[in-house]
Amino acid sequence: MNSTNERQTLVVIGNGMVGHHCVEQLVERGALAHYRIEVFSEEPLRAYDRVHLSEYFGGRDAESLALGEAGLYQTPGVTLHLGVPVLEIDRARNEVITANGCVPYDHLVLATGSYPFVPPIEGAAGDSRLVYRTLADLDTIQAAAKNARRGVVVGGGLLGLEAANALKSLGLEAHVVEFAPRLMPVQLDDNGGQALKARIEALGVSVHLSSGTQSITPGSDYRYRMNFANDEFLETDLIVFSAGIRPQDALAKACELDLGARGGIAIDSQCRTSDARIFAIGECAAWNGSIFGLVAPGYQMARSVAAQLCDAVGLSDDSAVPFLGADMSTKLKLLGVDVGSIGDAHGATAGARSYRFIDEATSTYRRLIVSADGKQALGAVLVGDNSYYDTLLQYVQNGIALPADPATLILPQGSAAPALGVDALPATATVCSCHNVSKGAICCAIDSGCSDLAALKTSTKAATGCGGCAGLLKQVFEHELSARGVAVDKSLCEHFAYTRQELYSLVRVGGIETFEDMLARHGKGHVGCDICKPAIGSILASCWNRPIQEPWLVPLQDTNDTFMANMQKNGTYSVVPRIPGGEITPDGLIAIGAVAKKYDLYTKITGGQRIDLFGAQLHELPDIWGELIAAGFETGHAYGKSTRTVKSCVGSTWCRYGVQDSVKMALFIEDRYKGLRSPHKLKFAVSGCTRECAEAQSKDVGVIATEKGWNLYVSGNGGMRPRHAELFATDLDDQTLIRYIDRFLMLYIRTADKLQRTSVWRETLEGGLDYLKAVIIDDSLGLGAELEAQMQLVVDRYECEWANALNDPEKLKRFRTFVNAKGGDPDIHFVKERGQIRPMQLDELKLISAVEVV
Repeated sequence: MNSTNERQTLVVIGNGMVGHHCVEQLVERGALAHYRIEVFSEEPLRAYDRVHLSEYFGGRDAESLALGEAGLYQTPGVTLHLGVPVLEIDRARNEVITANGCVPYDHLVLATGSYPFVPPIEGAAGDSRLVYRTLADLDTIQAAAKNARRGVVVGGGLLGLEAANALKSLGLEAHVVEFAPRLMPVQLDDNGGQALKARIEALGVSVHLSSGTQSITPGSDYRYRMNFANDEFLETDLIVFSAGIRPQDALAKACELDLGARGGIAIDSQCRTSDARIFAIGECAAWNGSIFGLVAPGYQMARSVAAQLCDAVGLSDDSAVPFLGADMSTKLKLLGVDVGSIGDAHGATAGARSYRFIDEATSTYRRLIVSADGKQALGAVLVGDNSYYDTLLQYVQNGIALPADPATLILPQGSAAPALGVDALPATATVCSCHNVSKGAICCAIDSGCSDLAALKTSTKAATGCGGCAGLLKQVFEHELSARGVAVDKSLCEHFAYTRQELYSLVRVGGIETFEDMLARHGKGHVGCDICKPAIGSILASCWNRPIQEPWLVPLQDTNDTFMANMQKNGTYSVVPRIPGGEITPDGLIAIGAVAKKYDLYTKITGGQRIDLFGAQLHELPDIWGELIAAGFETGHAYGKSTRTVKSCVGSTWCRYGVQDSVKMALFIEDRYKGLRSPHKLKFAVSGCTRECAEAQSKDVGVIATEKGWNLYVSGNGGMRPRHAELFATDLDDQTLIRYIDRFLMLYIRTADKLQRTSVWRETLEGGLDYLKAVIIDDSLGLGAELEAQMQLVVDRYECEWANALNDPEKLKRFRTFVNAKGGDPDIHFVKERGQIRPMQLDELKLISAVEVV
């Protein structure tokens, strides 16, 4: 024990995220003037970000995942013992015993976390007992995957789906086996689980629900055989267990601290254990019998303990808030799929009522739970679209009065949902639950001089935990700056302190053609993120029109662009050859029909006058496109944010009302702008008269024939937010029409925000249509010739992306369902439907017995 005139010794056992946060808080509060802090960690690495653990397989190393600055543990008074586990706690002598000796303590904080639960399954040992918890676990999984074809994750919760994503990223055929009847059973209801399953399977991960593994034995075709009930089984080369966690409470049990009824170190509202000198925080602690498996409650406990320890030595700052449970709301992105769970997500509150929105076509699901009187939001479930999350969370957390029709809060955007601006949030509203940062705290930080988002994050710690609040934080920050008359920083993301428009100019002026060059010259960090990568990938394509299958461009693409085909809900792909203007020869029709028949593809004529071929497996895509290209077709770019279609009527060639040759003009327009990449997809139409059979006034660019030439309409949209195009110019000759379209499209590409349709861009354009006319028609900015030249460069560099890929054996290696085999997915079967066949998953076959299996 230390004398009263010496610094007291504080021992922290565990250097995970929560233990690290506690040390960080103590140092920030000035505790080193009164304490010497000894931190013990079983792992050989200092604290790292477990929330983003799966990014380790995407190229992030241990150093980039590390939390905080390494200098924290070099601060005088702080000692970090890496790879030194604590073997015993001697409460009588107030010391901890390690392999390196004994260390006395005045206060002890247990932040030992949890360990993965592996069910007691016969045969689950050795290489068949992998877990997904630490960086060392990931190294083991990566080594095991080198000689594997198929991997199975036992457990369909949050970590299980993360593990499945990891296996998929390693090139394995990935399966998830879940004992419960739905995925993420704690966070989601039945409908939400169904929607998530459909989306996960559409990404190529097979899901087996209500499946309990009875034993693991040697397999026939794969290394292991997982035996389920009813004589069902699944063979695999690799098994990762992610069936939940258990609190790491062995040290506490051995020194006879009180435990919770279901394990975990029992704590009170001050996070004290049954020994007043010992605290417990994070996943090892049981408050009121409950274990909290999210990082935010652990951080809340860490702050409470740090404040109490500081208060005990006269460093009180009135922040020692007791721990009284935690909100388990969470916003996630699993395998690229949005999932959100808020408050009473299962509607367990007495009298609770629910509103549900279900879109089976896109596997999107939203549920809002309200009180019996319909006045208060109690919880929500989201699958497929988390853009509703921040608004719903604030309604639940702050008791904001619901609108007269609560269902409008979950209906598709564009319905009559009342906007909840950040100005409506009270100062007490929690913006960041990980670090318990309120709107009021953010306002105070701004008033104290935080004038950029990075400084605000550093000052308040908001959005530095799980990162789920980043969007809301940015909204609050920008709103508060504007309210104070301060110009708002419109940085694209933390890696680039520029808007998309500024990044476009930097790419164009600097002649930059790679993301790495862009990051080195104008960004910060090492790898970029899901915001800047696709945005810059789009800009590079718009500027230089290089084939997106080039090795330096592939990492910037989403799934559809990566495989140059739209992935469908069952994991197959659609093939859409370009049919300019809807004009096709009989030989062309026969060729498409022959391909569809040969590969058993479902055919559908689209609204854009093309023929869509559904049901192609990944390995079939090169063969299908090889035959289509040989027949004279090109890629239709249906998978890209680019020019899609130019719809036309038959015009003056056949129609007795047509006044111009609409087909000829449609062919010219499509041939000119095919392959043009833009912030969002582009659709065109050309009508031969004012009867408007091609529906040109609902397109991004619409052309309607007149007796004197062409009328040009711009910025229409027939999607979720319909908008009529506006009449831009009248009676144009062919050359002037194309010149104006060139200028319009390149100005849009140059100035629009990421993923912004022409309709939304036009509505936000300062000066409106008159300004647009001045720039395009009158050339008021002197940009006309420059915009036309930029378009001509794109036109001159066009080549069919699929033709390019077919001529490169290295690019073709990407089109394999399995890395080590050339075959297709054995879990895809086919059924007849209205005279055609379509793919059907095995679990669907169990539900439908009356169909004919081909």
